Order: sequence, then structure tokens, then C-alpha cells
Amino acid sequence: MADHSPCTARNETPLERADRNFGELLQELRVTQTGVQILFAFLLTLAFTPRFPSLDTVQRTTYVVTLLLAVLAAALFTAPAALHRSLFQKGAKPRIVQVSSRLATLGMGVLVLAFTGSVLLVVDVTTGRAGGLAAGGATLFVCLCLWWLLPRLVSRAVRADTPRTAVRPPTPVRGGVPHRELSARRR
Repeated sequence: MADHSPCTARNETPLERADRNFGELLQELRVTQTGVQILFAFLLTLAFTPRFPSLDTVQRTTYVVTLLLAVLAAALFTAPAALHRSLFQKGAKPRIVQVSSRLATLGMGVLVLAFTGSVLLVVDVTTGRAGGLAAGGATLFVCLCLWWLLPRLVSRAVRADTPRTAVRPPTPVRGGVPHRELSARRR
């Protein structure tokens, strides 16, 4: 019956918490999957454009790597649904949430690289290699700032704003007697 005892400030059971966390994760995945699908469709169509045969070796390599990164991101973002479906009603929801969260995090990292590669390719083809590298680098920088640095800064700010409600135990002195108790006895 341990699964029915409250485990959070919301008075949720572990299973209720896992259900809520999985629902929130699915909402996040819906947002990212749309971006991946649009990027993937765009990349697929590029190979069938009249200009594609004129791409140089670096541009073709960038295209293939970026296409494969988009496929990998799509696979990582859809894996939680497959995992959930495979383990449905087998009592594995907390583990599904844990693994799915890791898959989504990995998917975000791969998506950053796919975004970077696609911007690099398009700007390289339209303005030249230097512009492509600069635009790709800027894309990588912006995504890292928004997806990696910003969450850490917000987390640090939240920790700093959180009131310290936990009472620290008194500092022990000789013989394990707390300092406050020792001074109270001397009064």
C-alpha cells in the first residue's frame, strides 16, 4: 500500500504524481514533435528541388547529417508513446516517466543539432560558407542559451527565492549537547 501514501506537497500518491508528470511530458512532446515534423518535411523536400544536384560535398554532407539528426529527434520524441503502449497497465508508470523524460532530454539535444545543421545548410547555399557557419553557430548559441542556460538560471533564482523553512539543528558542542541547551542551562 506504499503506492497510496501522499508523496508531494500536492498530496498525490506516487501513481498520481507519475500520471501527472507523464501528462505534462506528453504536452511538451506535442510542441517539440511539431517542430521536428516541419523540419523533417522541409529536409525531405530539399532533395527533390532543381538546385539540389548543384550542392557541393560539404553541403550534401550537412544535408544528410541534418536529415538523420531530424529522424533521430523524431524517434526520440515518439519513443515515450511506444514505451507507454508497450508497458501499458503493467505497473511501470513511474519508470516510464523516468525513461521518457531522459528520451525527451536527449531528443532536445539532437534537435538543437538538427536546427543548427538546417540553418547552416540553407544560409550556406544562399549566402556562402562563412554566412552559413555564422548562422549555424548563432543558432546553436541561441538554442543552448534558451534550452540549457536559461533553465539553470531560473532554477538558481527559484532556489534563491525559496524561503528557508527548514529549521537548522543547533550546533553541537562538547559531549553532543546542543549549543542552545548548554547556554540555557547556564542562565
